[in-house]
Amino acid sequence: MVEDRRLDVLRAIVEDYVQTREPVGSRVLVERHRLGVSPATIRNDMAALEEGGYIAQPHTSAGRVPTDKGYRLFVDRLSTVKALSSPEKRAIQVFLDNAVDLDDVVDRSVRLLAQLTQQVAVVQYPSLRHSAMRHLELVMVGERRLLVVIITDTGRVEQRTLELAGPPTDVLIAELRTRLNAVALGRRLAQLVGALAVVPDTFAPDDRPLVRSVIAIIEETLAEEIEERIVLAGTANLARGGGADFTHSLSPVLEALEEQVVLLRLLTEMAEDSVGVAVRIGHETQHEGLLETSFVTTGYGGDGDVVARIGSIGPTRMDYPGTIASVRAVARYLSRMLAG
Repeated sequence: MVEDRRLDVLRAIVEDYVQTREPVGSRVLVERHRLGVSPATIRNDMAALEEGGYIAQPHTSAGRVPTDKGYRLFVDRLSTVKALSSPEKRAIQVFLDNAVDLDDVVDRSVRLLAQLTQQVAVVQYPSLRHSAMRHLELVMVGERRLLVVIITDTGRVEQRTLELAGPPTDVLIAELRTRLNAVALGRRLAQLVGALAVVPDTFAPDDRPLVRSVIAIIEETLAEEIEERIVLAGTANLARGGGADFTHSLSPVLEALEEQVVLLRLLTEMAEDSVGVAVRIGHETQHEGLLETSFVTTGYGGDGDVVARIGSIGPTRMDYPGTIASVRAVARYLSRMLAG
């Protein structure tokens, strides 16, 4: 019972501090929350929480603020996540339904999430490694130039141009297109290499060099790290309130956000943290520039398969239930669109 009561006190401190930005004192807790105990008991609970490292006293203020450890306990014990309103859900659906292609979907999603959370939003492009082939198109551009177009089930399109030794026949190009699609359709891209290896032997010896060249350019495309792309929006939101959520300045945070390799590392690690929503708080980001931020992410993808992640970055003093709900909702609609 004592543990539950102290958790209630911690929850009240987190909620008040998120809302007001002001350190929270025992008198405020008594006035604003029905904790069912005396002010003296609340002071004792706050002392115990401070001794445990869950709250701290900034400067000479009489109030207390949550620490990273306190936020972590708060997030881990969340029993409910703030539900989005019906207008918010409709706005998400309408906004994303009007997207015309994958680039537009990603761009709309990141801007929408930044608007919902009033924080920085990040969307990772669908990974080629976790996608399946929807279609492969071969188009002659001139007499000796072949355009190879790879289309995945996530709507991602990659194009490569191949210089040929001589002009192939229309029949050969049509037959190669048909056989490659028959082998590749619906396969995970990581599984394609073995399947494509047998295709050259199904053609006449004189045609095999062209077939091998096309397969080589497909494999090279799938092996590249071009899928490791992310899009950000809402960095200006961090300056809301004059950057009061950060001890010194916004510069370290903004510099960290510019390093895509840092965010990609975090996204990859957080995919291992949880199959659902993952939260890294303060020092858990393991990056000096992000020590005063928290990162909330979840996966998205069509047909229940995660192909990439979407998330929100803000100060540790964030509305965790609201941020988690927004990230989860946009990811859900994004997944529906990719599956559609």
